[in-house]
Formats: sequence, structure tokens, C-alpha cells
Amino acid sequence: MEYFNLNDGNRIPKIGFGTYKLNGSRGVFAIQAALKNGYQLLDSAVNYENEGAVGRAINNSNVSRDNIFVTSKLPGRHHKYQEALEQIQESLYSAGLDYYDLYLIHWPNPKQNHYLEAWQAMIDAQRLGLIRSVGVSNFEPKHIDYLYRETGVMPAVNQIELHPYWSSKKIRDYDDQHNIITEAWSPLQRGGEAFEEKEIIDLAQKYHKTPAQIILRWETQINVVPIPKASSYEHQLSNLNIFDFKLTPKEIQSIIDLDKISARRFDPNEHEEF
Repeated sequence: MEYFNLNDGNRIPKIGFGTYKLNGSRGVFAIQAALKNGYQLLDSAVNYENEGAVGRAINNSNVSRDNIFVTSKLPGRHHKYQEALEQIQESLYSAGLDYYDLYLIHWPNPKQNHYLEAWQAMIDAQRLGLIRSVGVSNFEPKHIDYLYRETGVMPAVNQIELHPYWSSKKIRDYDDQHNIITEAWSPLQRGGEAFEEKEIIDLAQKYHKTPAQIILRWETQINVVPIPKASSYEHQLSNLNIFDFKLTPKEIQSIIDLDKISARRFDPNEHEEF
């Protein structure tokens, strides 16, 4: 596994395993298989309702907790300070863990405007040892500027929608300039339409890789941590097998050029989740 360094002195694997909709015993089995197959980063959330499955998979696995990077996310309904602090504790109780390696505010919900309280609670939870790194998800630069201006603490990670049709250049540039690692949810673009793009097919043939592997490698090369979900052994292993080749700068740009303004599914300035 390769890693990115975080701005707080910790490090994060360059690819992770998404657990959205992996629930119950089926979820435990898939997550446990991912750990066995070499994944070190597990991405969960309160709203995925599977922190328990993640924790059970960790407990069932032969992988040391020290070698697993576990993420969860705070839902919008618990942005107020005391609620946020208690929800972090409940998240840990649900997973049966002593700490999270990374905890994120899932959405800023700017119309409600309580995300600063949530951020302050997470900073305090970090001081208490409940969280090792604090970050955000679906935040625009102006939202992060506000957090930093009020607290002096910059997120270590910003997890955003990112795929070949939405490379999110504005946010990536901001994150890079502020030493924030960008993570990609939906990194393979739901529906797999991007797999049919000529540029990606040509690169897959050139490097003897699958279209998914080309996309995931592209993301790591633009300093993004993709977190694909895969239930099958074959896809789990395939998604990890991306570090034995390197795209050229021209090839990287050819995928960025696939951007479509209409491809972004959610605008964090308008979309809210609770």
C-alpha cells in the first residue's frame, strides 16, 4: 500500500474501501474480505447505518487494529455541539472501537449553519483521543475558510464527489493549496458510463488494465484517495492492483477533459442531508 501524508502528522492509504449499503452479515462478510485482500482504509458513516458491521468485520479479521484506518461521518441532524460530541461517542460504541482514525462532517448543511459547532466538537473529540484526524465531506472552499478562520484548525481531509465526469478541479486546487487531502466518493461514477469513454478504453488497452483500474490510478495521481465499493473478491483485488503503472501528464489531462458540468449530482450549497 502507498500513502499520502496528512497535515496533522498522520497518514492515509492512497485507496480505500467504501462500505455504503454494506449492512448486516452481508456487509460484515464483504468488509472482512476487503481487509483480507489488503485494504487498510474503511469508509463508513452514521447515515450508512453500518458502523456495527464495520466494527464486527474488524474484530473478526486477523488484521491488527493499528493497520486499519477507519473513517466515519457525522450526520446533519447532530451538528449542534453537545449532540455532535455525543454522536462521536455513540459511533465508537456502535463500532466497538476506542477511536476513529478519521471523522468527517458528512455535509455542511449551510442553510442550517451549525457546522461550526460540529467542527468545534470534533476538535475537542480529537483532543480527548476519540478521533485521530478531523475532516469534512462535501465542503466548498468558503465553508472550509469559515472553519479555519473561527478555529485555526484546517481539515486533514475533504471527501467530495469526484469521477471522470466531475474532476472537481476548483476544490482539488483549493485542497492542494491548503495541504488538505481530497477523497473521492463515487470514484468510478455510478452506472459505469465512463468505462465506455474512448480515452479510458484506449488507456486500458495500452496498460493492460481494466477501465476501473485506469480511473482509480488517475485519481491517485491527481492526489486523490478513491474509496470504491466492491462486494466480490475479484473486484476488490482488481481495484487494489493499480500501483504497478503510471499515467503520463497528457493522459491524466485527457481524463480531466471528460468533465461535464451537468455530471455533478449534488451542490453542497443547496443539498442538505440529516
